[in-house]
Amino acid sequence: VQLVESGGGLVQAGGSLKLSCAVSGFDSDDYAVGWFRQAPGKEYEGVACIRFTDGNTFYANSAKGRFTISTDNAGNSVHLEMNSLKPEDTGNYVCAASIGSQVFGGQFRTLSAISYKFWGQGTQVAVSS
Repeated sequence: VQLVESGGGLVQAGGSLKLSCAVSGFDSDDYAVGWFRQAPGKEYEGVACIRFTDGNTFYANSAKGRFTISTDNAGNSVHLEMNSLKPEDTGNYVCAASIGSQVFGGQFRTLSAISYKFWGQGTQVAVSS
């Protein structure tokens, strides 16, 4: 499984960015992809996730109302549209994937990093004040 992120950059507070995650090699129809971010010196924080089979989504409180996660029709990409960005949104944004049933309704929380088996390298997002 390969996950390749793109779309990061530098933006002023209040601006918008759209991140993309290209997904390949998954051998199951039921999989979920989540976006995580890591600020310097901090733990990974789950932002949002989506399940490809039914389009079910889940957002962290920090993302609700500002971020939107979506997939393309072919099921090859996951997008994270981020609006009203704040300096505290700065970090390395990484997409991760796993079996859908392990993420939604699995042993751990939906946006818990331990629920995800495959990880990309990330794309940097910097929000200036």
